[in-house]
Amino acid sequence: MKLYDWHIAPNPRRVHIFLAEKGLNIPLLEVGDGFVLKQDYREKFPQAMVPILELDDGTIIGEAMAICRYFEAIHPTPPLFGTDPESIAQITCWENRANEECFLAAAEVFRNSNPNFADRSLPGFADKLPQIPQLIERGKTRLAQFYKKIDGQLKKYEFLAGNTFSAADITCLCAIDFAGWVELGADSPLAQDCPNVQRWYKEVSSRPSAQA
Repeated sequence: MKLYDWHIAPNPRRVHIFLAEKGLNIPLLEVGDGFVLKQDYREKFPQAMVPILELDDGTIIGEAMAICRYFEAIHPTPPLFGTDPESIAQITCWENRANEECFLAAAEVFRNSNPNFADRSLPGFADKLPQIPQLIERGKTRLAQFYKKIDGQLKKYEFLAGNTFSAADITCLCAIDFAGWVELGADSPLAQDCPNVQRWYKEVSSRPSAQA
């Protein structure tokens, strides 16, 4: 198998951290060229998104969390999606919130402000999509609300979905670091009054998998 990778992109990083936590090494094929995907990759996969896992029989699995769930199924230790109905539900809940409320909010700011994405305001579209400047402020508001939300959650638990590191923490870390691309990360004014976020961010950022 092989993983089509774009080393600067935040979605592939979610898979990198997940695999590092599992102690797995999967062959990587770099498909990025600066801020664009290579032409041969876009021709092979017109949706033009990363990462993609290609199995030995040619089966294609797209989307970061779908890839992570595949590896969770075949390499269940250590568990990163929960071990019982309650923990599975909580991790699924908070991983989704981190993606929807932080990752996508950061993407609103980044894709609608960065000149490299002037005609690519949404990923995975072949047709040109112009930037919408109004979404920049909405993205900032969403991020501020998310930091306050998880600060309350992290006041009760060591990690985002409980007291065990999980896929929810992986997505949240990558989302917050992505927000840092537009100076809205954990060290920004948006999160400065969130001490529990600061504690959690320092802890998960220091894990060997996050440094991989």
